[in-house]
Amino acid sequence: MLDVVESLVRAHLNKRPVHGWVIMKETKRAGPTVYRVLDRLEDERWITGEWEEQTPDQTGPRRRLYRLTGEGVPAARALLAQRRPAALTVRPAPGFALLGWLHARLAGGVR
Repeated sequence: MLDVVESLVRAHLNKRPVHGWVIMKETKRAGPTVYRVLDRLEDERWITGEWEEQTPDQTGPRRRLYRLTGEGVPAARALLAQRRPAALTVRPAPGFALLGWLHARLAGGVR
């Protein structure tokens, strides 16, 4: 459950909703596991889910987009602060570690 909550908090910080497939990829959890947690969080009113709007030229099924609610944000942060404090630290975007390594390598610092 914590990794799903962490994914939702990250989406909230990025000011975007997130759909279940993205959460599955981020958490490396199976669909039934993720959707069971999402259902529980929706029942507790920590998140809301809504179906995306589709234009006529889009193919495939609509996705359900999730976002933390006003009461879900502090509850999720409190849970993560208690159980997984490292989740609330700011991390560099993916790719920056590689750039740092490459810069050090070019400067002769990494072998």
